[in-house]
Amino acid sequence: MATLDSIPTPSCPLVRPTSTIVPPTETTPSFLIDSKNRSYKHQYANIYFTRLTMLRHAVERRAKARWDGLQSEPLYVARVLDVVKSQLCWVIGTVYMDMPLKPNVLEDIGRDHSIPAPPPREKFYCDEDSVMLEDESGRIKLVGDRVNEERLVTGVIVAALGMETPTGDFEVVDMCTAGLATFAEKENFDSDVMMDVDSSSTQGEYVAVISGLSIGSPSPADAQIQMLVEYLTGEAGGPEDQQLASQITRLIIAGNSLSLAEYGEEGEDDKRPRKFGASAQANFSPHPNLALSAHLLDLTSALPVHILPGEDDPSGTILPQQPFPRAMFGKAAAFESFHCESNPAWLRVRCDEIASSIPNEGRASSSPSNHPPVTRSLLVTSGQPVLDMYKYLPTPPSSLVSIAASTLRWRHVAPTAPDTLWCHPYRDRDPFVLWETPDIYFVGGMPQFDTKLVGLEDGSDRAGRCCRIVLVPSFSQTGVLVLVNLRTLEVQRVDFGVEGLSAGGEEQQPSGDDGHAMAEG
Repeated sequence: MATLDSIPTPSCPLVRPTSTIVPPTETTPSFLIDSKNRSYKHQYANIYFTRLTMLRHAVERRAKARWDGLQSEPLYVARVLDVVKSQLCWVIGTVYMDMPLKPNVLEDIGRDHSIPAPPPREKFYCDEDSVMLEDESGRIKLVGDRVNEERLVTGVIVAALGMETPTGDFEVVDMCTAGLATFAEKENFDSDVMMDVDSSSTQGEYVAVISGLSIGSPSPADAQIQMLVEYLTGEAGGPEDQQLASQITRLIIAGNSLSLAEYGEEGEDDKRPRKFGASAQANFSPHPNLALSAHLLDLTSALPVHILPGEDDPSGTILPQQPFPRAMFGKAAAFESFHCESNPAWLRVRCDEIASSIPNEGRASSSPSNHPPVTRSLLVTSGQPVLDMYKYLPTPPSSLVSIAASTLRWRHVAPTAPDTLWCHPYRDRDPFVLWETPDIYFVGGMPQFDTKLVGLEDGSDRAGRCCRIVLVPSFSQTGVLVLVNLRTLEVQRVDFGVEGLSAGGEEQQPSGDDGHAMAEG
């Protein structure tokens, strides 16, 4: 009689470590729109003036440190229209990209009763683009090779060093941005322990991030989503998988949890005029939301969950997108571990001190701990700002991860808002300005996974602080779950796949690998 192999189990009981959300400080960004600011009567020009006022001091301080040692002693000019012809000087202003291929709302209005608008372009840039620098006094055109090397987009606050040419342009020889801000949290452990992607270490607490579940899409990834839920709740995988899953302290869903609603192709609605390229009436079905709520109920019973709205979700289009109503998610909303966040969102996560435990007795050892408490700041977006800036720049040399790194050096999450990215018309503040640098920067809604460490450019500290940038791909297309160690900033990815099916539910040819297994890295 054949004997059955015993099911492998962990050598000791697995206990999920806990992490807590720390209350915000006075400098913590808030992307919630309160009743005081919920007004749409203000002009969008206020945002640019406010942004320039908020970042001018940081750019000026860094530019002085960079150019004060020059032998020619460049002159600082307070306004862009006061630049001196044929004299080396520098000025601070807001970049405006004059791009003929950018969308034009006046053209959209003109097409109301004419032919339909062409499909959106993948890129805006062309050889006829011009770079302008403007402030409250006026605008001047920037020229020179240094301008093209900087890879700028509209809305960035920069200092430009150069001189005015006889034609009235400003010939740039060097440029300076605000640079990385100070880190939001204090470093209280050795930075040398930072690791790279897919390290073999599983010690410490992890935060898991996914994006683009796209529940309700024509090609759903239902099988992979169910595997994901079982993995995070500890019901799937071997001992090594369960060991890693037990170290996950919370899950972040970075946008696009639901797919875009399907639209009818025929009928009277299609014959009506459409303003600004709006589509016909959606054939809405509640079933995708019910399926998402059921998955969230399973997840919130096992670990804390944070969910952000995305571009495809039933939420406001303008940034910052406000949190979902908790009532959308049924029984999952009753859990205190379920959090609806804005997009973008800033989270402060604290990992408590870990004491070495005595197996099978459930009590802590009196020996000193090698894991002191640590607090990490997380900046999470659903990806709209990075995807919008991607249209401004040629690729290569630019890439999505390099654009995300540039936003940290510019100290602004969404510089192209409100030019080509819809945002709320703030009057006296710009919430997208970064006064502090996060420890981890998650960007959801990306086409593929990528990661990068970004540190200080001056190199003053060899083991200085770094921000971990993580591009989180669409789960429905790639089946990728990203894990980041909150102590070491180590990154791991877990791939979910079903033999014969791609992540989007379409058939694929067998590759010879075990498609049911969850592969790390």
